[in-house]
Amino acid sequence: MARMGGQRRLKRLAAPVFWPIHKKEHVWAVKPRPGPHSQDRSIPLLVLVRDIFGYATTAREARKLISEGHFKVDGVVRKDYKFPVGPMDVIEVVDTGETFRMLPYPTKHLVLHPIPKEEASIKPLRIENKTTVKGGHIQLNLFDGRNILVRVSDPRNPVEDVYKTLDTVIVRIPDNKIEGHIKFGEGKIAIIFAGRNVGRVGVIKGVQRAWGWKRSIVTLETPDGSTVQTSLAYVLVIGEDKPVISLPEGVWK
Repeated sequence: MARMGGQRRLKRLAAPVFWPIHKKEHVWAVKPRPGPHSQDRSIPLLVLVRDIFGYATTAREARKLISEGHFKVDGVVRKDYKFPVGPMDVIEVVDTGETFRMLPYPTKHLVLHPIPKEEASIKPLRIENKTTVKGGHIQLNLFDGRNILVRVSDPRNPVEDVYKTLDTVIVRIPDNKIEGHIKFGEGKIAIIFAGRNVGRVGVIKGVQRAWGWKRSIVTLETPDGSTVQTSLAYVLVIGEDKPVISLPEGVWK
């Protein structure tokens, strides 16, 4: 039986609409394990292997392939079939060497986008917040749940801390090293990863600040010249003059 409250199982009818599964074919679906992404913004690795890649026809076959270590997420072999795969994650099929990035996409919410091997080593991540830890060093808490420590030589004058909340850091995976930094602000290229305008990419034209992220509104100008507005909580900066990652055809000029 499903456990009430913090349920261990998920009915297919309650699964996110963007999961590519038949809602009425079976009663139960794989429930993503708590991890780097929430259930409503991720796809379990089993669904990815069986229903998107098509490497298996049944859940049992998919679990076997995953347990054998045929798939990497962000450069790490994942053997948990419930592992949640979400926005900006890099997926590698070990046997073929093919690499993909999970990207927000209009109406579909999430799509697998093929990327070149050289791009598979980087991941743009938003700084959710910052904390000061022992020794005066700065810990960056990032979009996918990972943390990166920025060491400072003088806590009273932390010149090494050039990062602000909502900025994007380009992280090398799986080393977890910062390779680049994009400040949040007008004129930067951003992608919307949730909400009604999910997957839209444009240049930030303005930010209407309010108390709290969810009430602040960002205005983006898309490549066709139109404008869209979304919550500040749904925006990830991905470039200055051009995106630092490849995008599906038609999303960006």
